[in-house]
Amino acid sequence: MDYSTPLTATRRRILVTGGAGFLGSHLCETLLRAGHDVLCVDNFYTGSKDNISPLLGNPLFELMRHDVTFPLYVETDEIYNLACPASPIHYQNNPVQTIKTSVHGAINMLGLAKRVRARILQASTSEVYGDPIVHPQVETYWGHANPIGTRACYDEGKRCAETLFFDYHRQHQLQIKVARIFNTYGPRMHPNDGRVVSNFIMQALKNQPITLYGTGQQTRSFCYVDDLVAGLVALMNTPDDITGPINLGNPDEFAIADLAKIVIELTGSRSTVIFQPLPSDDPKQRCPDITRAQQQLGWEPTIKLRQGLVKTIGYFDEQLKRGHLAAIGTAH
Repeated sequence: MDYSTPLTATRRRILVTGGAGFLGSHLCETLLRAGHDVLCVDNFYTGSKDNISPLLGNPLFELMRHDVTFPLYVETDEIYNLACPASPIHYQNNPVQTIKTSVHGAINMLGLAKRVRARILQASTSEVYGDPIVHPQVETYWGHANPIGTRACYDEGKRCAETLFFDYHRQHQLQIKVARIFNTYGPRMHPNDGRVVSNFIMQALKNQPITLYGTGQQTRSFCYVDDLVAGLVALMNTPDDITGPINLGNPDEFAIADLAKIVIELTGSRSTVIFQPLPSDDPKQRCPDITRAQQQLGWEPTIKLRQGLVKTIGYFDEQLKRGHLAAIGTAH
């Protein structure tokens, strides 16, 4: 990585929780490239040192092992709160800890932001919409979520975190930003995260059967990680009166069965397709309305699905050849 970016008067001290994860590592890289001091905080539950190892030689980068469910005392100008397992396999493995990470983590990071008067961004999720009855999803939609289901530890944890952010904003005049992130993919995805893009690619590269749940006609929209990170940075840099929530995702919608066909084609795989029952509370459709992001951030995705998949396939193929990836789990 090129560390020669000149320092400017706009250089900031930026804390990224979950900074060694898939999204967090790409965000840290982008912020360093812009010349900022970056403190990466992660407990490495799903994050990996491999994701941020190229950054360790940068004098502007600092790594701290820490769990955000405990208070953190540092000096910072901005906080990106990304800490939380984001895939069903990981967040359902320890649901109580998932809720604690979303809720206690938000309280601790908001408390830090209040103490040092930092601007803070919450990485929320499209899962706050649950299994939506409004399509595409707009930010004014309150959602259709099951508060006691197996996905509730993540869905309701993120919903509560949003509540905390807006209450701190109203009660303490904290500068907040809330991004609702839709399905994102790209290099450094966890091979065992149970998400369709990583698992389809891994199954295809190994010529294993590709697992579809239900009929495969449920839909998702897929945003490449570089586009998503650009949206997060754009939101953080908006004026104080823009708080969100703002949807960040790609409005191009694909059936899961069509995604499987594209992955098989791009990998040249001999994989067949098999069907399994649909998991509990699995959303039937997911697609963002990004009008607010276009108007308030001047942002929209630029990388098409096939273009992003080629880059992602290349990453997983290289990791497999190096023997860095473990056997995959089950896809959702």
